[in-house]
Amino acid sequence: MSARSAVRCPARARPQSSDDGNAIVEFLAAALLLLVPVVYLALVLGRIQAATFAAEGAAREAGRTAATASRLEDAVGRATASVDIALDDQGFGDVDPASALTLTCSTEPCLQPGSDIETIVAFDVDLPFVPEFVRGVVPLRVPVVARHVAPVDAFAGRP
Repeated sequence: MSARSAVRCPARARPQSSDDGNAIVEFLAAALLLLVPVVYLALVLGRIQAATFAAEGAAREAGRTAATASRLEDAVGRATASVDIALDDQGFGDVDPASALTLTCSTEPCLQPGSDIETIVAFDVDLPFVPEFVRGVVPLRVPVVARHVAPVDAFAGRP
């Protein structure tokens, strides 16, 4: 035998500990604790953004359609229909367009050539996935308001 002969040691078996596999469980728990609130925040912000788009579009179109009417009754009907379409387009069909809309004229009588019509669309957005028993205790609504001023054509011939 030579002086440099290698002595083989048997491979040591690593002792089994009770912590094996816990890293995966801890990672999944931490990921869920962080991921669920982030996903909910994204849903809430998306819903509020959709409500903002709906209110802005509804106010703008209600002003435009009301300003082109020849009578006040027609203006209110057109504006309400515009608000209904705009809110329904963004998924807010449950909002009553007549109660969400406010029309104000700058002159008396309304719709005089060169005057303005102010339209305000206001409604509340419920936060998604909140149970009813929680809604009774804590107000979980976000108010959304949009305002638009539409000019009546200065050269419009009114009957």
